Amino acid sequence: MVDATQSDLVVNILIFMMATFLGIELVRHVSRLLHTPLMALTNAISSVSFVAALIVLAEPTSSDTILILVTVAIALAFTNIVSGFLLTERILRLFKRREEPKK
Repeated sequence: MVDATQSDLVVNILIFMMATFLGIELVRHVSRLLHTPLMALTNAISSVSFVAALIVLAEPTSSDTILILVTVAIALAFTNIVSGFLLTERILRLFKRREEPKK
């Protein structure tokens, strides 16, 4: 028999897979003009994931699997946040007016 925790795990994995495929399809069909606002939105989502992983990490747990998954989630979210901000800053620098050289 399958106990409740195994069925919950299967449901959570299926939801995660469906959300991943939906996200891929949505991002694939985004116009180039919307790329920077979309990147800002993904930075916000990564920030939420980062905070959620920290909350899970703060709770006492005896499962090594949870600790490994939370550590991976924190590392990936942090990398996405930092690289997203750096890339956004670089894109915004392209739109600044260049100073004319002094004669």
